[in-house]
Amino acid sequence: MRFMTFRDGVVLVAMLALLMLIVAKLNEASDDVIRGPFHAVDGDTLSSGGERLRLEGIDAPELDQICEDGGGRRWACGAEAKRHLARLVSPGETECQGHERDRYDRLLVRCHVGAVNVNGTMVREGLAIAYGLYLQEQNTARRERLRLWAGRFEDPRDWRASRGMMDGSGFLEVILDWFGRLIGWNGNDVHGQS
Repeated sequence: MRFMTFRDGVVLVAMLALLMLIVAKLNEASDDVIRGPFHAVDGDTLSSGGERLRLEGIDAPELDQICEDGGGRRWACGAEAKRHLARLVSPGETECQGHERDRYDRLLVRCHVGAVNVNGTMVREGLAIAYGLYLQEQNTARRERLRLWAGRFEDPRDWRASRGMMDGSGFLEVILDWFGRLIGWNGNDVHGQS
């Protein structure tokens, strides 16, 4: 009896994994591709020709958000994230792909400049936090104490909530966030050196 229950559980997990792979493959085929030029709205949002694009799998500090560096000095982390994203996407060969939209009708995208993954670079350079995706890049930035990880900062989602701003995460980002937290991503309200 226990063998049958275990076997049924394994079959169910395998079927769910296969279904997720099929859905992912179908979603890849239907991605919209947008090529620049792009304008950085903030550290995780771009615009192009009237279309708003939200970088998938990351969350950058809000424009007015202030963080502390390793010495306790305040710095405009939200404004710096925007400036850095603008520099990353300034080359003419920037391309963004996505198919899902968030509740604000922004296209959720993964952007590249040649072989450089813009989303992952924002996290790797310590100017955005990972939500499910880019956990390896976040671990590197955290270990090297880059920008946000050099001092203390409030999770952008918590910063928005404390000011009555709604969170713009799409369903996929919420699931990836949950999975990231399940495998060890630390989502405390206030982040600091570890």
